[in-house]
Amino acid sequence: MSLLTLDIEKAAAGGRMLARHEGRVVLVAGAIPGERVVARLERTERGVAFAEVADILQPSVHRRPVSGDARCGGNVFAHIDYARQLTLKSEIIQDAFRRIGKISLPDAPPVVGSPEQGYRMRARLHASGGRVGFFLEGTHHLCDVASTGQLLPETADWVAALESGLTRKQMRGLAAIEIAENIPGRERACHFELHARAEPREYAAVGERLTGLSAQRADRPDVVRVSGTPVVTDSIQVDDDPSHALALSRDARAFFQGNRFLVESLVRRVAQLVAQGPVVDLYAGVGLFGLALAAAGRDSITAVEGDPVAGADLERNAGVFGDRVTAVRLSVESYLASVRASGIASATVIVDPPRTGLSRDAVAHLIRLRPSRIVYISCDVATLARDTRALNDAGYGLTDLGGIDLFPNTAHVESVAVFTRWSAATRVSARRRVSEVAP
Repeated sequence: MSLLTLDIEKAAAGGRMLARHEGRVVLVAGAIPGERVVARLERTERGVAFAEVADILQPSVHRRPVSGDARCGGNVFAHIDYARQLTLKSEIIQDAFRRIGKISLPDAPPVVGSPEQGYRMRARLHASGGRVGFFLEGTHHLCDVASTGQLLPETADWVAALESGLTRKQMRGLAAIEIAENIPGRERACHFELHARAEPREYAAVGERLTGLSAQRADRPDVVRVSGTPVVTDSIQVDDDPSHALALSRDARAFFQGNRFLVESLVRRVAQLVAQGPVVDLYAGVGLFGLALAAAGRDSITAVEGDPVAGADLERNAGVFGDRVTAVRLSVESYLASVRASGIASATVIVDPPRTGLSRDAVAHLIRLRPSRIVYISCDVATLARDTRALNDAGYGLTDLGGIDLFPNTAHVESVAVFTRWSAATRVSARRRVSEVAP
């Protein structure tokens, strides 16, 4: 394979670093901005070359030793000291807004850091060839979860014990595992995805060390409760008032924010950004943001979730708040299509969409309904920048933006953005200038 000598310019979304060779962009794995490296060319796609570091000619002062394969668990930033990781993620956000959103941010937004070890309380593992682990990035080869440091040591020990304790027949029947833990790590629930014709009850002994275990065969729609109750529960303190605590339970299969150290900080930040008045929480999941506001005493909250598992959790969690919260089990698009503009114009809308961002229909409905304020929690900066452009063009100014590092050592960064509807008097002049981001 070809070897290239490259000067690394900056971080790019996805975890690689950008360099140029004879005018062509090269995305390099394992590098740091400011380094000169020898890189081994891997492939070329659509005029962009992909390479990995083979030798470091001029190392960065921010380089640190790393054990294991950085592609396991997506730890592609693990070779970079953590403070520098945060600045790189800040720069990635700023760059995406410039390139994709066509919006110049005056400053790179701050990114809140996390402890690097044991942060992850949700994980999807795979089973193959007698092993259980993460997929090595870009492959279907398994790698050891303990080497990543993302899980608690006791969780990694449980995975190792599971791997060694399963019989050959059980291992052949197991395809994937969803693990969910509560914030302290005292509760752990699992859901097993099984191959066709596997027998869920054969895994009952596994559930003895779990809060609960469920399973589903690939050839059957029904979910079997194998042991216990596959649900974990947390108490989340919404603000400094001890009475404002949210009790939240969730099924092992339900989506939930993954960082045990920052989930409460994220909730508090979102709560601070929601204006007084009615609230519509779209992609509400099990109720993390909307129900946190209810726990803090707010009312007139509508929480919308279309996923059947998370929707059931949301409905159950919302029950304690009576008529102050309305849980709606519809897709976001279906719900927004049913709403009149007069019913949402004074509301703050919270959106926490999947990695693909807001759908075209969701954006179109929000533009039609024109809520006064939108608080957008994003797990993908590229789709956030895209949606920011659409909202900006429709008369919304970006008034606050920050990052929170829910997945340290990986290329992912969570962003929280606030959009405020411009008044008729300021709309024309505001659209002529770049969005200003509050500190």
